[in-house]
Amino acid sequence: MNNDWLTAFVLHRRAYRETSYIVDFFTLEQGKVSAVAKGVRNSKSDKKSLLQPFQALKLQLAGKSDLKNLRHVESTAPSINLVGTPLFCAMYLNELTNRIMPAGLASDAVFEAYGQALTALFSDDDIEITLRKFELSLLDEMGLLPDFTEDVEYEMPIEAEKHYVLQPEFGFCALPDDVSNSHTRKGLPGSALLALAQGEFTPMSKRVAKVLCRDLLKPLIGDKPLKSRELFVVRK
Repeated sequence: MNNDWLTAFVLHRRAYRETSYIVDFFTLEQGKVSAVAKGVRNSKSDKKSLLQPFQALKLQLAGKSDLKNLRHVESTAPSINLVGTPLFCAMYLNELTNRIMPAGLASDAVFEAYGQALTALFSDDDIEITLRKFELSLLDEMGLLPDFTEDVEYEMPIEAEKHYVLQPEFGFCALPDDVSNSHTRKGLPGSALLALAQGEFTPMSKRVAKVLCRDLLKPLIGDKPLKSRELFVVRK
């Protein structure tokens, strides 16, 4: 039996047998962990009310198998109350984390980025920037974030005036000058890549980040559609 307390958020819960839940937690210390919350499904206990998304928790788990048992759970901060588009975005964060993060992989960076994203959604910050920052953090943890400062084909620094294409699992390569300087503006502007390298979200770098994150996350997400994305379609 483990008496250590874990810092956590609920990613998802689902009914289990007649009276219990299986809850997917995202924890600072152990990454993604699943546990059975026994006997709380039809009760009015504090434990059931705490097992909601966007609630900062500390908890204790027991068991040696991959599916743990929830022993204790306590709140560590007020629940983050989200509605409308911020709520759908937060659901997207949860589904993306649950889909991509391997069980048991602890990541201080992703956990911090997750908490910051929830706070930003509650504070009505720029939603596009909030989502991109979290997606980039996930990609970095998975080792799929390209170097925004180097042309990997020629081993040269990215130049603001040129345009580039991303070679998956390789990096950015400059387009020939006659293409890069054409009116069609194919490829990704070097100025936007350099802005992202500095964590700057200009109108152009925001558009580039959206394209890059969509393409880089696709193989991690797989063919099964994200339910949270479907909510955006229904809302529109």
